[in-house]
Amino acid sequence: MVEKRNIFLIGPMGAGKSTIGRQLAYQLNMEFFDSDHEIEKRTGADISWVFDVEGEEGFRDREEKIIDEITKKQGIILATGGGSIKSRETRNRLCARGIVVYLRTTIEKQLLRTHLDKKRPLLQVATSSRVVLENLAKERIPMYEEIADITVCTDDSSVKFIVNQIIILLEKK
Repeated sequence: MVEKRNIFLIGPMGAGKSTIGRQLAYQLNMEFFDSDHEIEKRTGADISWVFDVEGEEGFRDREEKIIDEITKKQGIILATGGGSIKSRETRNRLCARGIVVYLRTTIEKQLLRTHLDKKRPLLQVATSSRVVLENLAKERIPMYEEIADITVCTDDSSVKFIVNQIIILLEKK
């Protein structure tokens, strides 16, 4: 069985980090955290409101501090925000404090999974969601790949299959 090492899920919005993270935590009997949820819990406001009031820079500062705090815990699973890896400090902490699992997905799947979600501030703009996601992918994919210990595609498999695949890959680490 997988020893209780920290597992950090990274990837773009709509990759399934929260859904897969919760199921993975259940299967491995580990505590689950979601950095976006922690921000909402601590501010008493949703992510969109934090973005509106503090801007992306203020939000990223808050996110960096929360991820620093959570990643100091032991034996946890953390679903990070898609842009959290923009911070070099966050990337370094994730690499140093656990196993980083990159949940990869296509722009098409992201569009499908996020089109009804109004809680994604980066998609609440006049520019088409496809253009926004393509630009984010260009910027972020190299950072996801740089720090990933494991990469799993989430496009065409069930959550249960992906979770089992991650567990198998973790056992080989």
